[in-house]
Amino acid sequence: MRSMGKMVIRFLNKRSLATLPLQLIEKGQNRVVEASLTLIRERAKLKAELVQALGGSIATTCLLGVPLGHNSSFLQGPAFAPPRIREAIWCGSTNSATEKGKELKDPRVLTDAGDVPIQEMRDCGIEDERLMKTISDSVKFVMEEHPLRPLVLGGDHSISYPVVRAVTEQLGGPVDILHLDAHPDIYHSFEGNKYSHASSFARIMEGGHARRLLQVGIRSITKEGREQGKRFGVEQYEMHSFSKDREFLENLKLGEGVKGVYISIDVDCLDPAFAPGVSHLEPGGLSFRDVMNIVQNLQGDIVAADVVEFNPQRDTVDGMTAMVAAKLVRELTSKMSKLAD
Repeated sequence: MRSMGKMVIRFLNKRSLATLPLQLIEKGQNRVVEASLTLIRERAKLKAELVQALGGSIATTCLLGVPLGHNSSFLQGPAFAPPRIREAIWCGSTNSATEKGKELKDPRVLTDAGDVPIQEMRDCGIEDERLMKTISDSVKFVMEEHPLRPLVLGGDHSISYPVVRAVTEQLGGPVDILHLDAHPDIYHSFEGNKYSHASSFARIMEGGHARRLLQVGIRSITKEGREQGKRFGVEQYEMHSFSKDREFLENLKLGEGVKGVYISIDVDCLDPAFAPGVSHLEPGGLSFRDVMNIVQNLQGDIVAADVVEFNPQRDTVDGMTAMVAAKLVRELTSKMSKLAD
């Protein structure tokens, strides 16, 4: 039945949309967006109430899935990542404690608001501008429920723009961003798409959402990437000089004087030996422990984060990269969550 509905919408988009009353289409789309937001809002509210009932916390990490892949310039498999990451987190092959001793089964440490229904909205003809706003609104609903802090599961890297925008609008000012990636994702409009996963940080910097943007792990960068970096004052740390930059990057202090720190981890920041399940394989990347040293040693108040660009369709049969992405989520949770003494 669902596939039939999907076919009808796509047929109408291609053949008959112009003959339908615009008001009818808009009303239907409004209902779908409203229902989507209601689901996230009510789940976040319930999860926050549970945290409070268990004694509360200073900060609780709340997962929010954004299964969007169509803004990828190559493969769209990241749209399937959020459920695979959750499955790996709870698969039972490892225990539920983080390296620093946080217990993930404690809802005060980690909770989950579910997924923004991206594909269902797209099936109804809802375009990127409104999808981006719906992602932003969903993040705000999570942040409105104290003590929840969003950790967003992508999805391709285009989702970072609406997420960061929501965070800074909700907090009332810019953040410092630590961005780990093989690519700077700062094209003005890659292949004519301003919402491309390769353009997300151009949108973030244009919007004034970041005071500082540190990009680490870069090893695939064009002339435009470097020029855009200079234009926006981005601190780009390329892998060819990582040995020289390591000490600085493993002792970062961010967020003072702004609203906190946002961390964005593209799984392809890692060398393909550690994470083969990505769309863009770029040899010569960071080791998993390199990433952990940077994140775990960071001094700053992490107000939100994302893990993006895991592509289950390119993963190994035993789900190696899913486990890597899950470990990133687990350790970000450890860094973000704060229980009262």
